[in-house]
Amino acid sequence: MTDLIDLYYWPTPNGWKITIALEEMGLPYTLNLVDIGAGEQFTPGFLAISPNNKMPVIVDPDGPDAAPITIFESGAILQYLARKSGKFYGTTERDRIKVDQWLMWQMGGLGPMAGQAHHFLKYAPNMAPPNDLPYAKTRYRQETARLYGVLNTRLAGWEFVAGDFFSIADMAIWPWASLWEGQQQDLSDKPHLSTWLDRCYARPGVAKGRAVAKELRGNLQDNKQALKLLFGQKAR
Repeated sequence: MTDLIDLYYWPTPNGWKITIALEEMGLPYTLNLVDIGAGEQFTPGFLAISPNNKMPVIVDPDGPDAAPITIFESGAILQYLARKSGKFYGTTERDRIKVDQWLMWQMGGLGPMAGQAHHFLKYAPNMAPPNDLPYAKTRYRQETARLYGVLNTRLAGWEFVAGDFFSIADMAIWPWASLWEGQQQDLSDKPHLSTWLDRCYARPGVAKGRAVAKELRGNLQDNKQALKLLFGQKAR
């Protein structure tokens, strides 16, 4: 029997990347919830496996050379799981290059920009004291829109972001793009992106991964104590 992968998770876009991957790949896992609104990501036990105090993290008891391995950073986890399962990384080196470049596009572009859009549009105005910053709102809203334009152009000629096959790049991008409304985006001029969002969500693994612990996803912007824990921590 395959040993279960330990997943440390909370229902956020970065967390969904990994639940989607595990469901799509058919890899069994144990769910360990990390309540980021309660500050559990700052506990010594969690910092021991995630030094940057971010989830998700996986601990695979059946890692390379049959030895356990701990992996943080969602992009690194996706690459590891794709190699482990032999799935969703394409079949050629050219495929893998395309997957990697769009995965890096998400990690270095869409994730940070959409994340900042969420922060300044939803969270910062509700902090104590309020930080309602028009320039920051406009800056990240517009940059997120630009990135969605890039994605829409790419998807005009392909079913998925790396080509004609579903990959870990789609798994990385979809969770963030699925929250376009909270980023105050307009997809009426991005039909290829809209179609791709629906195409991905129609996959049972994506829908199942997105639904993991969905009942715990709340409106943190309305919880000032959670905002203080999330954004008021000092460097360690």
